[in-house]
Amino acid sequence: MAGRRRWSTEEILDAAADLLRTGDAESFSVRRLAAALGTDSSSLYRHFRNKTELLRSLADRILVAALDGYRPEGDWKQRITTLALRLREAFGEQPQVASIWGRYASGGAGSRLAMEEVLQALRSSGLPDERIPACYHRIVVLLSALIAAEAGIGGITSEEYDQGMEQFRVAVLGADPDRFPALAHFARDIRPLGVDRQAAFEEILAAHLAQIETEIQAGTP
Repeated sequence: MAGRRRWSTEEILDAAADLLRTGDAESFSVRRLAAALGTDSSSLYRHFRNKTELLRSLADRILVAALDGYRPEGDWKQRITTLALRLREAFGEQPQVASIWGRYASGGAGSRLAMEEVLQALRSSGLPDERIPACYHRIVVLLSALIAAEAGIGGITSEEYDQGMEQFRVAVLGADPDRFPALAHFARDIRPLGVDRQAAFEEILAAHLAQIETEIQAGTP
């Protein structure tokens, strides 16, 4: 009788990514993954101690891919912006994993590469060393929140998107001007969350980096 196939770590992560494309991190389980691979859970636990470790590895693999071929260029703001856009693009291809990155800090090679680049960029900015950890933390919180929010929009089906747009039109364009005067006034200019996401991403990040730059120029926190 032929022995059961041994799956490599990369093959397991590939299968996990495929499974997540049809679901989310909450419904994902090692048992479901094992069933998709035609094996039992115990064989997967030889590679990963638990579901959290597996999901962390999956998120970290996306970070590694995002940083593949990356070379620091420009000033500190350009470096952080370029890195941020690479992360946005990488997680945009697997939106179900974006929330995992924000929830489970991976601590793997990809995470260390991203951390190192942000910290190096901040060191080159002129910030005093004692301010860098706090600024780093705020940048990472901002990026993970923005990327996870985009993933929530990017992961919806076309039917869900159409339903959301219809609800948006009713809520905004149909707002009662007596009850919601400001909303009625700006209704024609208010855009749905899914519109111009990259521009909004870049503007929010640029505003945060500009705030750090103002701190550097002032020489005070």
